[in-house]
Amino acid sequence: MPKFIIEREIPGAGTMSERDLKAASQKSCKVLRDLPQVQWQQSYVTGDKLYCVYIAPNEELIREHAKQSGFPANRISQVAAVIDPTTAE
Repeated sequence: MPKFIIEREIPGAGTMSERDLKAASQKSCKVLRDLPQVQWQQSYVTGDKLYCVYIAPNEELIREHAKQSGFPANRISQVAAVIDPTTAE
């Protein structure tokens, strides 16, 4: 199944409290229960953005999750390949 990186512009994301991050995670998971074909793997929180890794059959379902959860999906990119240091071996 395709993997996607979602860039979410959220001003002040990097200063969100642990409680705020937990609430955001809970909100996302609640929506995902109604979209069983979408799986959230993890997210990276930076200054004003979140970079989220999702597995889904298509980009439209990623957009539907964003719409239902209220989180922006400013850029959605399908992963073409994954590399790491072992790729060099």
